[in-house]
Order: sequence, then C-alpha cells, then structure tokens
Amino acid sequence: MHSVHKPFRNSHWKPNQRRNKNIKTILGDAVRKEASLMPTQDNSGTATPFSDDTTTSTDGDATPSGPVSNSTLQPNLAQASKNLSKLVLERNMRTNGLSTAPSATYTNIESAPSLAHAKHYCDITGLPAPYTDPKTRLRYHNKEVFGVVRSLGQGVAEQYLEVRGAHTVLK
Repeated sequence: MHSVHKPFRNSHWKPNQRRNKNIKTILGDAVRKEASLMPTQDNSGTATPFSDDTTTSTDGDATPSGPVSNSTLQPNLAQASKNLSKLVLERNMRTNGLSTAPSATYTNIESAPSLAHAKHYCDITGLPAPYTDPKTRLRYHNKEVFGVVRSLGQGVAEQYLEVRGAHTVLK
C-alpha cells in the first residue's frame, strides 16, 4: 500500500508536530505560572543588595597572588543560598496557606464550551429520551412512557419541567 504512488498527496506535507496538552500538563503549567508570579524575596523589594566586595579594582591591591579557590566559590554559594531561600519561602507560603492566588484545579481552568450534543433523558424514567412531547414539552423514552405523559394533568407536567429546569412562567 505504501509503495503505490499517490498523485493526490502533497509530497511536502508533514503532520503537525504540536500535540494537544492533556489536563495534567495544563494544570502543571498553570501552577508553575502562579508560582512564578508569587511574591518572593527577590521581587518584593526587601532583598539585600550585594556588597561592594565583588567589584573589580584595577589598582592591583585585590589581585590574588595564590590559587583562587575560595573566591570562585563565593558567588556560587551566594546564588545557591538565594535560590534556596526563595524555595523555602515559596514552600512556607504554600503550606501556611498564605498564597492569595487561587490554585489551578480541573474546574477553574478556562476552556471553550463543548461542541458535543447534550444528552437528553426521559423526564419520567431517566432513560435516554429520543422524543419530546410537543404539547407538554416533556421528554420521553418510548410509546409506553408517552401514554403516561399524555395522561398527566397540566400542573404535573409543569412540575416535571420545573424539576428539569425548563419551566417557564408566562405573565
């Protein structure tokens, strides 16, 4: 089948490399986005600036004459401690419940409405209802239930519609 020449197919066409995200990926991205927007020590204005020890000098006084092992580790230690303090601060805020941002859950993710047809169920039996009575607007499953629907009084049919949430009151 693959060896057959297909003149209708574009030889330069390739399938889209972008895949749809599942709910787990969407939730993870939303949580990461909220965590990055949380107030941390760095962007809150309370961070201590570096001292002037890290500035370079050209007069030769600060030039080391021996092996440079401690001075190269100092910026990495400072950066690591800053990252660690940021992580500890975020974790403490999360565990104490001080986070003002709502957490991402399955129900609060904004998405487009479903394009699938809504399922209709019988107002009397609860079975799938392919039919609707035009007189009472009740949904029914088969002809036996239709006989019951037609034998109902006017107020009873309106009560069934009210239970379903399709009751309209005309003034």
